Amino acid sequence: MLKHLLCALAFSACFGAQAAELKLRIMQTSDLHMNLLNYDYYRDASSDEFGLAKTISLINAARDEVPNNLLFDNGDLLQGNPLGDVIARGQTSRTSKGETHPAYKVLNLLRVDAANLGNHEFNYGLPFLREAIAGANFPYVNANVMLATRKGQAPRHAFTPYVLLQRSFMDEAGRPQRLKIGVIGLTPPQIMQWDRPNLEGQVSARDMVQTARELIPQLRAKGADLVVLIAHTGFEKSAQADLAENRAAELARLPGVDALLLGHAHSEFPSQLFAEHPGVDLRKGTIHGVPAVMPGRWGDHLGLIDLTLSQNTAGQWRVANSRSELRAIYQRSTQQALVAADPLVAHVIAREHADTLVAMRTQVASSSAAIHSYFAQVQPDPSVQLVAQAQLAYMQRAVQGTDLERLPLLSAAAPFKSGGRQGSNNYTDIPAGPIVAKHVADLYVYPNTIKAVKLSGAEVREWLEMSAGHFRRIDPKGPAEQDLLDPDFRAYNFDSILGLTYEIDVTQAARYDAEGRRSPSNSHRIVNLQYQGRPLDEAAQFLVVTNNYRAHGGGNFPALNASKIVVDAPDETRQALAQYLSQAGHFKPSADGFWRILPVPGVRLQFVSGAGGIQYLPTAGQVKLLETRKNGSALYELTP
Repeated sequence: MLKHLLCALAFSACFGAQAAELKLRIMQTSDLHMNLLNYDYYRDASSDEFGLAKTISLINAARDEVPNNLLFDNGDLLQGNPLGDVIARGQTSRTSKGETHPAYKVLNLLRVDAANLGNHEFNYGLPFLREAIAGANFPYVNANVMLATRKGQAPRHAFTPYVLLQRSFMDEAGRPQRLKIGVIGLTPPQIMQWDRPNLEGQVSARDMVQTARELIPQLRAKGADLVVLIAHTGFEKSAQADLAENRAAELARLPGVDALLLGHAHSEFPSQLFAEHPGVDLRKGTIHGVPAVMPGRWGDHLGLIDLTLSQNTAGQWRVANSRSELRAIYQRSTQQALVAADPLVAHVIAREHADTLVAMRTQVASSSAAIHSYFAQVQPDPSVQLVAQAQLAYMQRAVQGTDLERLPLLSAAAPFKSGGRQGSNNYTDIPAGPIVAKHVADLYVYPNTIKAVKLSGAEVREWLEMSAGHFRRIDPKGPAEQDLLDPDFRAYNFDSILGLTYEIDVTQAARYDAEGRRSPSNSHRIVNLQYQGRPLDEAAQFLVVTNNYRAHGGGNFPALNASKIVVDAPDETRQALAQYLSQAGHFKPSADGFWRILPVPGVRLQFVSGAGGIQYLPTAGQVKLLETRKNGSALYELTP
């Protein structure tokens, strides 16, 4: 009898272990860029389209639905809007040096389980970063940034590479279960280019995939039931090489990955944007079978991965089923808010928000005309030219009395706010009248510093050829209406160079793709390139003013790297811009028409921009409205 009872109990235990099932929800925010409030500091008005205050409403609802849950943040949190800059510069009325950064005042209350470092976390330097994240009541992870070591020293991680979270959850039968969740953090190794002045000699960066491949078995050996990769990286359609920036596909192929949290690209997965990417199941939200999510930017979406876990007879858990989804705070098609802002954020950071408003409302100059960027991608534009002029004025002072003063001086600048994935309201739109600090930040949204590079005329030409990849190739014998802009080309890589005159022939194949790779074509889109009214001498030497991102190789422009830098200035471009405007006092913005896109006979060149540009059509020159759209955008034509 006892023998039968023991067998029955053993069978029951085995059956119970076999049948154990647990539902776990993983939530993710990413690329908040200090948009803690749903407030647009550039427009000085609240917004329904972004802000963690809105996302919190989604987080609370998602937690109510699934009690077993984890919340992660995937970086690019500390930089990205005037609030972040004001905090980093110490322009607030903080009561003590060690006061908690406002981002963590909020995130600590949200009960975040762990967070990863994005590339923009390094923009303000390592001392600021370490002081800021010390205020987080949750672990930060990053595995592929290493401390600089001397020859013979063992490599050491600059930050905690991974954590093993131990959490108690309730299974579907109502029994408590103890799970160990391993979390590895990864960031693009390109930080060593983009923030070289802040990082050189202090840290180095390894390939994300190789790093994860080495650490996943370590976590499993330590008893991890699940392994989550929280990777600040995007998802490309084609295979990516070692040390590449966007390696989601390669990370998903690693053995032992149970969930993949993505970011960096400000894109949305799962969505139709990735319908043609290899290995994607949009219905389930997987990449090569691994549940994955990427929640846009600025808190406009909450990423969710719902896992169904089953336990085998040995007590090991595995993912039996999964589903990934995005929840939006705003419906773009109808321009309607989907959730209300949680009042928590406004209460917690009221002082820092007020300090930012004071800083942003300080007048620096006045303008006799509006300054906007609605058409900056198709014709010379005052919003871009102002930046180029400010850079020129700064560098003229910087090289005065040096050997560099004799070199011809040029200035490169690009449109930063030009719609795209940031939406149809993401344009500079400054009315005529007072120019205040928020407008300076609107004209130049990044905390970049000024650099000057020494290049040959031939290298300058190739710089412009790379920029000209911004346009699709237009077929003169093709349809009568053709789209002009290539949506895969980032507008902040569309540099124009003040001091030259040139034309762009979009019927020619691009010499470089959006990633800076040389195409098989030997054609030139840049034609009639001149300096001071004469054809550019490709053997001559030029001094070109730009920013630290571009000078250190950001955007993968040909010939641009740190070795070409001859003036390594410490000042921010925004500071130079503010000084330039302040000295000008009252000014009239203009664009000199130093470049243009050549018309294509028989073809109407179309492009999409914000509908806000309609009001400026009377002074827009060669731009014509074709139609308005419900999402706040409009279709325009660049006329001959």
